[in-house]
Amino acid sequence: MAQYIKLEDARHLPFWRRPITLLFLMAFALPIAFFTWYALLNNFTKEVAGFDGADIGLLHTVREIPGFLAVGVILVIMVMREQVLGLVSLVVLGAATSMTAQFPQLTGILLLTFISSVGFHYYETVNQSLQLQWLPKDRAPQILGWIMATGSAATFIVYCVIMLLWEPLGLSYNIVFMAGGGVTVAIAIFALLAYPQFEAPHPQIKKMVLRKRYWLYYALQFMSGARRQIFMVFAGFMMVEKFGFEVHEVVGLYLINLVINMCVAPFLGHVVARFGERNALVFEYTGLVCVFLAYGGVYFFDWGFAVAATLYVIDHMFFGLALALKTYFQKIGDPADIAPTAAVAFTINHIAAVFLPVVLGLMWLVSPAAVFFMASGMAGVSLILATLIPRHPEKGNETIFAQAHAAPAE
Repeated sequence: MAQYIKLEDARHLPFWRRPITLLFLMAFALPIAFFTWYALLNNFTKEVAGFDGADIGLLHTVREIPGFLAVGVILVIMVMREQVLGLVSLVVLGAATSMTAQFPQLTGILLLTFISSVGFHYYETVNQSLQLQWLPKDRAPQILGWIMATGSAATFIVYCVIMLLWEPLGLSYNIVFMAGGGVTVAIAIFALLAYPQFEAPHPQIKKMVLRKRYWLYYALQFMSGARRQIFMVFAGFMMVEKFGFEVHEVVGLYLINLVINMCVAPFLGHVVARFGERNALVFEYTGLVCVFLAYGGVYFFDWGFAVAATLYVIDHMFFGLALALKTYFQKIGDPADIAPTAAVAFTINHIAAVFLPVVLGLMWLVSPAAVFFMASGMAGVSLILATLIPRHPEKGNETIFAQAHAAPAE
């Protein structure tokens, strides 16, 4: 029988059974399945399934459909607690990942991708809600930074295992997919059985919430989802298609990213806490404009793989500052709005993701450079939006326009 404990009483539990520890455990579990799949995806689809740019675009469009439907989380939490839903979603993700190599045709890969994506996106929606409910506002950026570092550490382990053992042990795609997915399933089941159900002090509204004063947060989420797709879908695919990277070489590049992220992520949390969400996001988007322009240059001017690999690492590092978007909403939102707004935000984040990969996949066949130049423009729009965040956002001071409206007339 489930044990229910109020959040304020959880401090009396052993450290390993506290809510923050559970957040770290879930952050460790997710990447094992997801990044096993992600690390092998480009080579698996190219070598085994014979995908081209259009096929990979279609796959990522299918992968993002559950993200677009993340608002359905609101219906699910009417009958299932958020904490339980998050862990069940991890089980779904892990189980689908473990079966990926069993169906090496387009239809099978698309179906399993869709199922695993349901688990991934429902977990991410609920996890964001739990983080903002369970973490204190004054420490949230720093703790989120350490949670990101934990996820990076798990991903680092996955990549190390694949890179170091792939050739010496002659590993197959099936073995690695089964192992990565199975570990995530095991951790999620353990967490379901070992942890009590934590009661947050503010009951969540269990219906769709769209508030006018959150408009800037919604706009930033939309643009974030649009430009993220170009990185997720095409940056890695470029390394395989243009430069002929093999599995262990792709994973080696990912490992460099992870080492940097493990060191930098906690620091990024302190940066957000020290300089504020606006400055952090302005810095991120300025960097992404430059990086995506340079990606286009890799194709347009035929720059070498060293430049492309360097840009990939820098690109990945900039995305770590996205935690500022979470803490921005935590500061401006009503506590009871966190769960429904997380679901709505995920849907908004994935509006462009549903059609962009397949459209840009077709554009990729004509001009890969144009895809990255478009991404630079999207990052530029995000940069303009970020400048509208006030230095000290809070309820009633969501944008610089709200700040100006509140100022006394002269």
